[in-house]
Amino acid sequence: MNADTGSLMASTIQPSFLGGLSRAAEHMSRWAVWFGGALTIGSVLLISFDVLVRKFFGFSTGGADELSSYAFAISTSWALAFATLQRANVRVDVIYQYLPVRLSAIVDWLSLVALGVFMTMLTYYAYDVAATSWMQNSAANTPLATPLYIPQGLWLLGLIWMCVVLALMLVRASVALVTGRIDEVKAIAGVRSTQEEAEEEAAAGERMVKG
Repeated sequence: MNADTGSLMASTIQPSFLGGLSRAAEHMSRWAVWFGGALTIGSVLLISFDVLVRKFFGFSTGGADELSSYAFAISTSWALAFATLQRANVRVDVIYQYLPVRLSAIVDWLSLVALGVFMTMLTYYAYDVAATSWMQNSAANTPLATPLYIPQGLWLLGLIWMCVVLALMLVRASVALVTGRIDEVKAIAGVRSTQEEAEEEAAAGERMVKG
């Protein structure tokens, strides 16, 4: 096997390997979104039940507002990775849409780096908060006296997974940028086009029609 053949095989295997990791990450992130959605629905049901029994029976379950705040924080952090993989995060594209394709790909890569730096810092401080609560055995100043490391730990897991997914996306985008696959860079980190959004809305409408 000569050097050219080896290079060709490496350039073929590496994107395939990274693509497999990306599909696995998306699958796990989708499950994380379902978990977060279940928490949100559960908190809505708990609050509704609490309001109804307070109105008609004159008593409260207690802790519904506290538990719902934990559920909101946890579901948000667990949904971040999937939202980023789907490029559903908000981007300001007033100038971006007028940039040349290659320059916009570099901007996409830089935006991914900036997001990664921000999430790494946020996760570091979130870990510090959760670790402090664990070591000090801190509890909420509420009737439930919830050990704070439990909701904080679940919140932290979502942030850690977001960092893992961002690292994978950055590696894929970097490889694609270096090898000149501009379309792949934009598919990983670019702003979603109007056509992509229209196609997704059409697919969602078709699923609704079919039930």
